[in-house]
Amino acid sequence: MPPMPKAEKIWFNGEFVNWDDAQIHVLSHVVHYGSSVFEGMRCYDTGKGPACFRLVDHVNRLYDSAKIYRMPIPYTKEEMAEAILETIRVNGLRACYVRPIAFRGYGELGVDPTPCPVDVVVAVWEWGTYLGMEALEKGVSVRFSSWSRLAPNTMPSLAKAGANYMNFQLIRMEAQTDGYAEGIALDTQGYVSEGGGENVFMVRNGRIYTPDTGSSILPGITRHSVIVLARDLGYRVTQRPILRESLYIADEVFFTGSAAEISPISHIDTIEIGDGKRGPVTEALQEAFFGITEGKTEDRHGWLTYV
Repeated sequence: MPPMPKAEKIWFNGEFVNWDDAQIHVLSHVVHYGSSVFEGMRCYDTGKGPACFRLVDHVNRLYDSAKIYRMPIPYTKEEMAEAILETIRVNGLRACYVRPIAFRGYGELGVDPTPCPVDVVVAVWEWGTYLGMEALEKGVSVRFSSWSRLAPNTMPSLAKAGANYMNFQLIRMEAQTDGYAEGIALDTQGYVSEGGGENVFMVRNGRIYTPDTGSSILPGITRHSVIVLARDLGYRVTQRPILRESLYIADEVFFTGSAAEISPISHIDTIEIGDGKRGPVTEALQEAFFGITEGKTEDRHGWLTYV
């Protein structure tokens, strides 16, 4: 695979440094114990200028994740939001992916993270559609994973923590090894949880369903956006436990996420979902979502923060 595209500057503990100089010590706590919390968000070129999608919500979730892990971020939420906007400005980008991350740095190397400083970084770079442009229309083929999502009271699924993504990596690598674009994991009770970094929705008889937070999901911000937009369009959205086989017989199934945006699923375990391509409900939600992010329709929910 080609290397990720570089931007010019990275915000590192309050200062801008060159991309290649944004480095940490190999004995930093995060390297050995996965002690990080982070966000993934997008800045869109709206036609009226670059704008971050749901900036405040992403910053709030970053701080919620840090609170769960007793990781005090040494900046206010307002300072963090401004650091994100300034990083986009400094790099002169109009559309980009944004990665704010807080992690335990170099101090002591033991399981207890508290003697280690909390370092904070904001990086931005140009990044296209996560699952490919064709995925937005034709959909992707996925499989159910042999790996389950986190059991309750083991690791907090409400926190967007780096360590949690070891589980997602297993889900994703297994799927790709078998020729699928992505995997969908079940929770420890056998109900549908989420993909390897995306939330899951299904459409059946004109109604929309998605797993609730009790199914070990990360409550995605794009997930919430889709729920709001679906209700705006007159659809009934139900959050509840979902059986695996319900997805097989659904009219439509799609992923949501800051990276994946709204990506339809054409096949699961080689079973064709609906007509095997993007369905009308998914298309309507894409139109509503991209209408806002591209600045073509009114931002009636106040989701855009202009850079």
